[in-house]
Order: sequence, then C-alpha cells, then structure tokens
Amino acid sequence: MEPHPVAHGALDEAELAQFGLHPDQVIDFSSNINPFGPPAAVLAALRALDPAPYPDRSCLRLRQQLAQRHRCRLEAVVAGNGANELIHLAARALGAPGTTALVAAPAYGEYAHACRLAGMQVVEVRSTAATQFQPDPAALLAAIERLQPRLLWLCSPNNPTGVPVAIATIVELAHACARYGGWLILDRAYLSLERDVAGHDPLDDHAPANLIRIYSLTKSYAVAGLRIGYAIAEPEPASTIARWQPAWSVSSAAQAAALAMLADTAFLPATLPRLWAASDELAAGLRQLGLTVWRSALPFMLVQCADAALTRRRLLAHGCVVRDCTSFGLPEWVRIAPRLPADNARLVAAWREIASL
Repeated sequence: MEPHPVAHGALDEAELAQFGLHPDQVIDFSSNINPFGPPAAVLAALRALDPAPYPDRSCLRLRQQLAQRHRCRLEAVVAGNGANELIHLAARALGAPGTTALVAAPAYGEYAHACRLAGMQVVEVRSTAATQFQPDPAALLAAIERLQPRLLWLCSPNNPTGVPVAIATIVELAHACARYGGWLILDRAYLSLERDVAGHDPLDDHAPANLIRIYSLTKSYAVAGLRIGYAIAEPEPASTIARWQPAWSVSSAAQAAALAMLADTAFLPATLPRLWAASDELAAGLRQLGLTVWRSALPFMLVQCADAALTRRRLLAHGCVVRDCTSFGLPEWVRIAPRLPADNARLVAAWREIASL
C-alpha cells in the first residue's frame, strides 16, 4: 500500500487561495518558529554569499563547529537539508524491509512515513491527555522486548505535546534496543526552545552507542526556509547515514547561515525570554476564554476544542492559521505557537469571535 502524504503545519498557499486569502493576510501560528528572528548576523551572512560556486558537499566548517559544540569527533556529525532529510536518511540507512519501527506517539508524522517508505512495519505506543501526555517507560520497554524493533523513534521535548523525557529514561530505552541490535533515534529539534535550556545537551556526556540524535537549527533561529539540521551519532552509523545522502544536499546559503547562528552567542539569550513571555501571555488569554490549554516544556501549546478541523477553518477565515492535530491522533486539539504580542492578541480576539458563533 502506497504511504499517504504527511500532514504538516505552515502556510499552504493553494489552500489560502481557496479562501481568497494571500499569505500576507494571515498569521501563522501553526509553525513552531521563534518570532523574534532571524538574527541580524544570519541576514548579513546571506547578503554576503556568492551563490555561484557549488556548496561544500562535506559541510566541513559547519561540522567542525558542531563537533566542538557537542564535544565529539568530526566523524560523528552529519549535516542535513533540515532535520526532515536526516529522519528519512536514518530510516533508509539503519532500517530494513520487513523489520519493525516503534514510535512513541503522538509524534511527528515523518517518522512513520519514512519507515514505511523503507518497507518497515510501524507500531505506536501512545500517551494520552489522561496521563498528561507522559510517555510510559514501562510500556515502551515492554514493546521493545515484545517487538525487538530495528528502530525506536522518540521526540524529546515532544512535538506536539512539549513533554520532555528524562535522560535516564532515554538511556534505558537505548540500552533495551541495543539488546536486539536496534537503534534509538532521538529527535532533539526543539531542545533549544526550552525555557531553562542549559545551552548544551546532557546526552553529549553519556550517549549510548546506538543513540542517533537529530537536531534542527531552523526553529530557534527562525530560518525554516533554509533547511538546515544535523545528526550526532557514533562515527560508524554516522558514516552509514551520510552514504545515503545526495551530493550537495546542504546549500551554501544554509551552511553560511548555520555558521552565523553558531557564532552568535547573544541571540538566543536575548530572544527566548521574550518568546516565553509571549507564550505565557497567550496561554493566559486563551484560558480566560474558558479554553483548556496544555503546555509543558516548550512555548507552543495545545488547545482543546470539540472539532480541531472545524476550529482551524473558522480561525483561518479570521486570518489565523493553527495546527489541526488530527494527524497526530488528537482530533480534539489544535497546536498553537506564540507569535509577536500583537499577533497573539489578534488570535485571542478571533477565538472569542468564533466562540460566539
């Protein structure tokens, strides 16, 4: 059976055209992007870029900086065309047709999609609102023992719930997978948006050998259009993943922007408190409307509604795009990423309007 397309957030110009809307007329609350970026240093690097030469297909300078940041060997770093490319590369390079991929759900739909494209069987272990969306380590460990998965996909902090998984639990799950020759692929795309982010990943100090960590540089620096992410793994699996990657996958623009981001040590400390303040204000405004708002370790939030698809359509008519979470298996929730304070006030006003219908 041919896999279905994966639902995503962000603006869809074809859909907007059906509503008679132009992208300039809507505010995108569906994309988890820092509204206070991109940094000036990134824009300056892009203006100075010579687009004529081919990009460095080894991404050497970028990988050197990332290896320094994560205190690992250069050979442990794979740069990619966004975290999404690395998800697909990992599924094809480390998975195998007919084997099992286990997904800690609700989760980003590309994990399952990439594994199905690689000929794998996908099984979910789901957390629910009734348990505060907390993943159940015992259930995951039992599923590993029963299914002996080739791949276990885990997102921490999670999209769409924002829930983090304890480092000790991640390590325990990785060791359980290793007993059956499996890999734990950990999505860290949103780690840098945590309120009290430490500035480094604690897993840099004691990552199991079968742990593949995937990071994004586009969310916290607001450069999603450039597509830049990277993976950290032991040199052997990193090399295996890289062999599946097309040449020149990471553009010169993405590499130049990433180097500028990594050199800018002031941007995140300056903007993350503002992002969290906007998140706090938006969550309070929505709760004042009587809405149930779920928020955990990330600034984006889930808002409960009777019908997520209908709520999204009604808000879109008011120029606000939110993420219908039906594709996550959460048809009574929408996901909202905070924007600038004036934009957030517009969303609250739009919600108040649709609530009176």
